[in-house]
Order: sequence, then C-alpha cells, then structure tokens
Amino acid sequence: MDFDAFVKDITDNKWNVFGAELYSHGQLIHSFGDTEGLHDLYSMTKTVLSVAFGIAYDEGVIKLDDSVLKYLPTKYTDALSEKQASVFREITLRRLLTMSVPGFPFRAEGDDWIEYALQCSIEDVSDRTFNYNNINAYLVGVCLTEALEKDLGAFIEERIFAPLEITDFEYKRSPEGYFYGASGMKLSVHDVVKFGLLLKDGGVYNGTRILSEEYVNMATSIQQMNREGGYGFFIWKYRSGFSINGKCKQKCYILPDKDLVLCYLSYIDDDSHDLIESAEKHILL
Repeated sequence: MDFDAFVKDITDNKWNVFGAELYSHGQLIHSFGDTEGLHDLYSMTKTVLSVAFGIAYDEGVIKLDDSVLKYLPTKYTDALSEKQASVFREITLRRLLTMSVPGFPFRAEGDDWIEYALQCSIEDVSDRTFNYNNINAYLVGVCLTEALEKDLGAFIEERIFAPLEITDFEYKRSPEGYFYGASGMKLSVHDVVKFGLLLKDGGVYNGTRILSEEYVNMATSIQQMNREGGYGFFIWKYRSGFSINGKCKQKCYILPDKDLVLCYLSYIDDDSHDLIESAEKHILL
C-alpha cells in the first residue's frame, strides 16, 4: 500500500482531486489536500438518504415492500388515473432503493417533481432491469418525509449528522420543498469518510449504534445486478466490499475484509479511468 505514490499520480497528472483520506482499522493513516472544505457530493447524497431510510426502517416507521403510493401525499395519489395507479401500486420502496423501476428519465423537470414522476410512462412495471436515475431517490425521500411526519433534512441533521459529529454541510430541496435526496449535498472529505466507517462497522460509529447491522448488510450487498457488478440500497458493490459514488470521480471505497476506507472528492468530468486505476494499483488491491 503506497499512498504517496497515489498522491504523486494525482499531482503529476494534475488531476482535479480536492482531497483524500485513507483509514486503516478505523484510524486515519494518510491524507492529501483539502479534507475539511465543503464540496459537491452529487450522487453520494443518495447514500446519506439510504442511511436515513435505514433508521426509519429499523424503527418500523417505513417498510421496504410497501407500495410507494402508501406514503406519497394523497393530493397526488388521488389524482392518478386508474392506469397510472395500477402501475405505481406495483412499485415498492425496495425497487426505488435498488434502481429497478423502468421508464423513469434521469431527473424530474418542472415545478412539481412528484407530479412529473407520477405521470411518467412505464410500459412494463414487471421489468426489473437496472435503471439508474434521480427520480427513484427523490421519491424515496418524499415517502420517508411523509412516513416520519417530519422534515427529512432536519431528521438527517438530528439523527445522522449529530452522532457523526458533522457540523458543516449544505443540502438542496425540490421545488415543492422536500429534501432532495438524489444530489445537492455538500460535505467535506473528512465527513464523507464517516459514512464509510459507519457502514464498515455494521452501523456503529465511535461506539454509538446509528443503524442496525441487518439494514447495513442489506444496503451494502447485491440487491440488483448491473454491469458495474451489483447495487444495494443506493450503495454500489465494489470487489470484496462496496462504494459510495458521485459524479465526476467522487468515491468512498469500503473494504471490510481489509478494514480499509479510502475517500476522495474530485471534479473530473470525463470518461477516464486513470484515477481509480491509480487508487487500485497503489492502495485498494
């Protein structure tokens, strides 16, 4: 394991990596760059939402195999045509969490994202092909808000950020005012790592249980196959472990069998694989 060689690749190639941290056996052993400043997480936000969902699941507030229609506001569900209602009755929260709903475009548009989502044409709701998009995560966030009867942003601040000792953060909302669980959050490298440590340790952080081991095991195991090797509940399968991913090469790799967590935030908007290949060569493999 050669963190210095990884950093040398970053600096020599002028890759736009803001900062990185490497933890072994729960201890910070190497860091690079800006690990305290806020940076856009993009789809890493989805994993934060998964943790929030897990807390509510553990407390019996929400169920994986309930239809999305059970939790969405009635002003939307009552307005559905029978055709759309029959489709959405078949869409469970589990399917949203695993990105296995066909027909949704990547993101919602307009001034009412719930209405937009519920009007999407879904030809074959029985098709469980992997379909990665932001609408799935947004609907999970709306359902969770309604089930909790509490603002989801406030819930995350109280039940996740506080025990993880995260005090500096930003997040966005939809036009209707719901927490936007698909993207829009800003955290530091140092604070993203805390989610990796929490999941690596089965839902415990600094001796405090935040999530059940049952939920962590489900969320981080393969629930839905895809070309990348598998997907859990807004968490990606990676080799012997799993990863938290965001657009533009944002990564937090968790390898429980090696007791290793590597996180870096970056903005590299291309199809290159150089950064991950360097991380694998020098640290992960």
